Amino acid sequence: MPTIVDVATRAGVAAITVSRVVNGSGPVSSQVRARVEQAIAEIGYVPNSIARSLRSKRTDTIALVLTDMTNPFFTTVARGVEDAASDAGLMLLICNTDERDVDEQRYVRMILQRQADGILLVPARGGVAAIKQCRDHETPVVVVDRRLRERVADVVRADSRGGALELGRILASLGHSRTAVLSGPLSVSTADDRVAGFRKAFAEAHQAEPPRVFRGEYTIESGRTMARQAMAVIPRPTALFAANNFIAIGVLQELDELHVRVPEDVALVAFDDLPQAMVTFPFLTVAAQPAYEMGQRSVAVLLDRMSTGATETFHEVVLPTQLVVRRSSGDALRERDPHSQSAVGALSRMTSVTSRRLE
Repeated sequence: MPTIVDVATRAGVAAITVSRVVNGSGPVSSQVRARVEQAIAEIGYVPNSIARSLRSKRTDTIALVLTDMTNPFFTTVARGVEDAASDAGLMLLICNTDERDVDEQRYVRMILQRQADGILLVPARGGVAAIKQCRDHETPVVVVDRRLRERVADVVRADSRGGALELGRILASLGHSRTAVLSGPLSVSTADDRVAGFRKAFAEAHQAEPPRVFRGEYTIESGRTMARQAMAVIPRPTALFAANNFIAIGVLQELDELHVRVPEDVALVAFDDLPQAMVTFPFLTVAAQPAYEMGQRSVAVLLDRMSTGATETFHEVVLPTQLVVRRSSGDALRERDPHSQSAVGALSRMTSVTSRRLE
């Protein structure tokens, strides 16, 4: 295995000069740097990163702890993190918790044992135990995507409440008064914020009923279950809000089995967009999150924290969502069925037929 002495001999310089080039630790002329880099490439020298990390007390490694790597939103967040980490000369570790606290704490413990320089954490629930682990080990941590109840770490997230408020206002403006929210778990901040934002929109529209709220998981199967529950209510809701993209996919699958058309029979809006590769054509009205930017900004905040060290002053970066109106939210409710006195009546008749089918 080639050594730093071999590189020095090949380049005709001292070993300390090679060390300066490899570690960026001292002045070297451009001509000498070029000779050293050429020698490294020719003999295939690989610097000993372990020895370097022992000297510098840094591993040039950060970790990203996600809740669901299969979700396109988090895949895009991860790509933003990876690109920013690569630009900073850092290696990235990625772990997936499946929204389980026990796995979150296990992964954080393993990352700390490997002495990562910092951690980006999407909390499975509140994240309190995992954040405490990081602080006890004096390892910088930045919470991604989710809001903290107490300001105990830096946060980079999207405006879940504001995005859901905009989606609710769209449906209220179209005349919907019977709506349902199909959301994630109670203990997850994004789920709570999206319910609150959507409900606020209908509180503003005083003639509307408060939305019914169904709670599940951020999964396709949970979306199917909640859609089935919502459409069994009499009278049926005229519009549904899926609190993330996987829930929306499950809702569309279940409504198709129930022979309920979107948007002709029920309007549908969702939080998070779907990649074009997953759909034949853009269809869903959504509040789209800047997932890639969220990943990049998270790394920037983490790097800043790594350079400044521990402090009790934490920052929260809240990125705006983008409202994208497409066909799934439909037209104004009164325009749905021009041949009847009310589209609501048509939906009520359809409810009784489907209710018997479900029984």
